[in-house]
Amino acid sequence: MLPAPGVFRFPWEISSGEVREGMSVRTYGRLKNYSAELSEAVLCSQHGSARHQVTVHTGFVEPFQAIAGAQYLVLGELESRGGGALMVRARVLNCVDGVNVALLQRAVVEQRSYLRERDGEAHTAC
Repeated sequence: MLPAPGVFRFPWEISSGEVREGMSVRTYGRLKNYSAELSEAVLCSQHGSARHQVTVHTGFVEPFQAIAGAQYLVLGELESRGGGALMVRARVLNCVDGVNVALLQRAVVEQRSYLRERDGEAHTAC
């Protein structure tokens, strides 16, 4: 059986607890640090004046070429890591350095708007 498709979530939505454990998600961030011994990476992202971090378990995607400061896109499931914090257990971790993050964010917002509108029309058509 295939895992559920990952819904795109911004790093601040994950770090603030807006999403629940067990969800399949896609997110992004700059690689702040990586520990091969712990199979753990930390991605960070700026939103307004706040800096948000997402911890990523990299056991399923190792070995990978970790480039500190590069942009990464991750697909995986959210798991609790204790203390109420969530981490992403990565199924896919890709370096996407050079991506226009502002444009990516705008595209995600547009996609969400389209899906809300489409789902609203589907319910009124029945």
